[in-house]
Amino acid sequence: MQGNVKGSSCKGRNPARPQIRDEARQKSHNENGYDLRRLFAFPQALPLSCECAVYLTIPGHCGNHVTGYAGRLRQELSLRALSWAAANGLPHECTIGNLPAVIFREAADATHGNFHPVSYKCIRRRPEWNRRLGKSHTSARRSLPSHDAERGELDTAASSDALLMNIFCHPLAFAAGSSLRLLLGTEAPERLEFGCKPRIPLIANHVERTEIDLRIGDLLIEAKLTEAEFQRAPRLRVERYRDFACVFDADLLPQTAASYLHYQLIRGVLSAFAGFGTRYCVICDARRPDLIDAWFTVARAVKLTSLRSRLQLVTWQEIAETLPGSMRGWLEDKYGIESQGSQALIKADIDG
Repeated sequence: MQGNVKGSSCKGRNPARPQIRDEARQKSHNENGYDLRRLFAFPQALPLSCECAVYLTIPGHCGNHVTGYAGRLRQELSLRALSWAAANGLPHECTIGNLPAVIFREAADATHGNFHPVSYKCIRRRPEWNRRLGKSHTSARRSLPSHDAERGELDTAASSDALLMNIFCHPLAFAAGSSLRLLLGTEAPERLEFGCKPRIPLIANHVERTEIDLRIGDLLIEAKLTEAEFQRAPRLRVERYRDFACVFDADLLPQTAASYLHYQLIRGVLSAFAGFGTRYCVICDARRPDLIDAWFTVARAVKLTSLRSRLQLVTWQEIAETLPGSMRGWLEDKYGIESQGSQALIKADIDG
């Protein structure tokens, strides 16, 4: 059994298929198997792109030494959010701590610093989308100087849910025939269900209903940005799923003596299996090779070829490539998410 899983060593800006350079990691793979990472087109991890870090410091931040992909990206997004708020005069507040998060709030003109203006208007007009904004920020009362318990999770600059809604609620981004629909293999007029709860069968004819970020027809989407990991769960909890042994080769899953790693991915794959043709897609940032590596590790443990073909990994950078120009610019400014086209232009300028 494996004790834990380290992130891959992907480097550079070149959007190419991931390369396996870590010999120790290669040896940990099943000798009779093959590396699924070679079967999926996926850009290499991009370096942190925040230029404003040179000029800005976060109030109350005690030092600038941040380790780990999640921490480094969280720091970049906080710096970008501060720059974004200052440049546009947006109401915001920073949490207390060594790596403060930036929390936006709705402005007097009914705009919101954490949302694209067009997307935010659409969200506000749709009751089922608007309710999603009420998802509470569990630590706001103790982590904000104002102790404002009314702040929501989607007010946070690094919220993956907010990023997901910014993109998918934009009327042009997900219109019928859009490039994003083609990328994800969805068709209009499938409705967007944020925070849906698919049924996952347990042993003894019980079921579990856990939240998935977004459902579009037969596609379940899990969105990640700065989350530290895909969580872990006790072995008994994971093995109580009815289809666990049928779907996974448990020996290939990363685990410790007490728990399985990447629990959310295991649960998502089981949701797709239980859905009779349902697909499962993870969206994450290309600057998070650790999450990318976790996804391929779990996908490799899926025994059923038919199910494996219904699993998909997409990056925010790949999605940005499909979006209208105004949205691409907004994502680049606020999140540092650059489409592959933008990266090519930057490279051309440098080489030229």
